[in-house]
Amino acid sequence: MAGAESPVTGDTVPTALDDEAVLLVGHGSRRERSNEQVRELAAGLERRLGIPVDAGFIELASPSIDEAIAGLAGAVSRVTVVQLSLFAASHVKADVPLAVREARSAHPELTIHNGSHLGIHPAIVDLLDDRAAAVEAELGVDRTADEVAVVVCARGSSDPDANGDVHKLARLLREGRAFDRVAASFIGVTEPRLAETLHRLAAGRPDAVVVLPYMLGDGVLTERIRDGAATFDAEYPYVAAAAGDPLGTDDRLLDVLGDRWQAARTDSVEMSCDTCKYKVELDGYEEDVGGARAMLRAMTHRDSHADRDDVDAEPHTHDAPEHHVAVCTNRTCAADGSAAVLERLRQAARDSDACEARITRSSCLGRCGDGPMVAVYPDGVWYGDVAEADAERIVSSHLDRGRIVSELVDVTL
Repeated sequence: MAGAESPVTGDTVPTALDDEAVLLVGHGSRRERSNEQVRELAAGLERRLGIPVDAGFIELASPSIDEAIAGLAGAVSRVTVVQLSLFAASHVKADVPLAVREARSAHPELTIHNGSHLGIHPAIVDLLDDRAAAVEAELGVDRTADEVAVVVCARGSSDPDANGDVHKLARLLREGRAFDRVAASFIGVTEPRLAETLHRLAAGRPDAVVVLPYMLGDGVLTERIRDGAATFDAEYPYVAAAAGDPLGTDDRLLDVLGDRWQAARTDSVEMSCDTCKYKVELDGYEEDVGGARAMLRAMTHRDSHADRDDVDAEPHTHDAPEHHVAVCTNRTCAADGSAAVLERLRQAARDSDACEARITRSSCLGRCGDGPMVAVYPDGVWYGDVAEADAERIVSSHLDRGRIVSELVDVTL
């Protein structure tokens, strides 16, 4: 097949790309303006790459990943998933891979490549440098003549790997530039929090502090960062302080997404497995080790958002469904009839007026030979050797009335 130079990387890629599409996966939001940002970047990436690019979402918005891939399946033979996530936390490590794995099972005729997150990239460092320069101009300071400190403020995560990358990004922004200091901080979940970081910087009496929200969109958390910078500016009159704009839809993000596309479609994706809490024991995160834990967390998380009235106050707070039921359909359980158990559970749940449960397939639950396995969350009850006739009892007793079917219990977590 003839080749041409890639508009992104300069590498040679096939010219006949009519049979390939890209799915740009964003988080998803109840605020449509945030979802439109993902769609805008998808349109920009389509112009850049010259192939179809659709937008899909992990949660809270449509289409979901499985819906988006199903929509592409009839038109192309290859889909490359590119993730619009800043760092590799649970969505990147668990939620998206699970959705991709399920899509591969649902569409065996389709080749699906899964790309990595945005991560650390020279284009992003360059973009942050420009965001800092804009704030310096607003404050009337110059890093070459004045002492200017910078705070890169991210959302914060329960994943130490993701938090570590924020510190790495701050260090890279400091390298080769005339900033007095560049510090990493977080608006929630972990430490150091923004207020703590700003007060610590004030002790050094810089001329100005530039706060950079490390966010894609201009949402609630970005506003909290701006409010934090304004409060600090009022409390410390001898230090000028202001917050900059988020990353937005700057064209430099297309440079990063293009590189992630090229890596994914050539099976060259690299992840930080040496510091992944799901794969190695890190101090304080020992209980998170194990692929099954990541998978189950992904299954329970992605359907855990419900409509609420306080979205503006807490945009990412979860209202979990009453139950999530995972039925193992891996080879051993499938041979023992798990597909029939799954369908009977779904039918019984539909017939029930009291049952509020999400019932899905699962890959291996690690109890081969004891199946079919049925796991009920958040109760942490795993039923083993479940027959088709047992499905209605699980629904009528456990899901409807909260009474565990004790003779079927294999293990509790």
